[in-house]
Amino acid sequence: MNNFEQVIERRKSRSVKWDRMEMIYGIEDASDILPMWIADMDFAAPEVVIDAMKERLDHPVFGYSYICEGCKDAVSTWLAERHAWETKNEWMLFHHGVVPAIASVVETFTNPGDGILVTSPVYPPFFQVPKRQGRNMVECIMKEDDGVYSIDFEEFEKCLQQNVKLFILCNPHNPGGIVWTASELKEMLRLCTKYDVLILSDEIHADLVFSGHKHIPLATLADEEAGRIITCVAPTKSFNLAGIQAALMIATDEGVREKLTLNAMAHGQMDLSSFAAAALTAAYKDGGPWLAQLLETVSTNMDYAIHELTAAIPALKIAKPHGTYLLWIDYRGTGFTESEIMDKLLNKGKLALDPGTKYGEAGRGFLRMNVATPLSVVQDGVNRFITALSE
Repeated sequence: MNNFEQVIERRKSRSVKWDRMEMIYGIEDASDILPMWIADMDFAAPEVVIDAMKERLDHPVFGYSYICEGCKDAVSTWLAERHAWETKNEWMLFHHGVVPAIASVVETFTNPGDGILVTSPVYPPFFQVPKRQGRNMVECIMKEDDGVYSIDFEEFEKCLQQNVKLFILCNPHNPGGIVWTASELKEMLRLCTKYDVLILSDEIHADLVFSGHKHIPLATLADEEAGRIITCVAPTKSFNLAGIQAALMIATDEGVREKLTLNAMAHGQMDLSSFAAAALTAAYKDGGPWLAQLLETVSTNMDYAIHELTAAIPALKIAKPHGTYLLWIDYRGTGFTESEIMDKLLNKGKLALDPGTKYGEAGRGFLRMNVATPLSVVQDGVNRFITALSE
């Protein structure tokens, strides 16, 4: 079992989170700044994953490899046991990440000028990838009540009428931390079916859901509409394996899979590496106990951060997320502009957080804070935040 209180030195490990802050934030020296921004954890990966990769490394030949049925079985068993989703191995198409998968879906099923619908604020690549392919972004701004988001379905339907060909759903939602209910998901599906819109459901945070909430794969709510859903899943967020680059798309419709396969072939995309396949299989096969401990740790960290920050700075509002390891902090009550609060955090508090407008204009007035790190580091980050806003 991993030690979730162990502080692991990550600087000079080619870590984007720790070693690229100078570039990301436009500063000369970030050596004294604590990064709590990008969504990767500071925890060691599960020992079962590390052992599986070591075992693969013991074989000294690293030639071309393929995804075996055992790997697919591990995925299907995990989805069935964790999310009550019965899948078939032939539905699975593996990719090097969810963002590249999104790019493949956008390119395969839409044309330049087509509308792509997102519910904002939302994960930046949902905007960036389609825009770079010449698609038009259509934003359904979510309703927000004390940091808790919901869909305005009248607005959602109006958005679908704007030549929308694809809806990119974030479930659970990043950065809002919302785990959508069955009724909300059914209404999204109903309206997308009405307007013949394909749905890409990004469910990368599916395993990071706290007690009292339950992730529902969109595809489990569909009958004849299942063919219009492409679901993206990955072990990378759940088990801190982003650098391993392993993900998959699940599509029930054979024609959809054929088109995605042709797109992959057109780009020379190959199967996962030997190490990615080993890591993915081990995580889904034996990673359950590690994940349970992680969720307890993150929940505790969230409770601590929310209590301490709002007690010290009453102008802040922070709703505990249903899922993810990301806090979405409402600082509108402080009166600071985004540039002002970011300046205070970076230069006075020595703390790097994500500004809300990174997730679209609807995120203005918010900050995203990653608490998937040892409690001692969370405590340090909270103290830095408080220092930043002190007189």
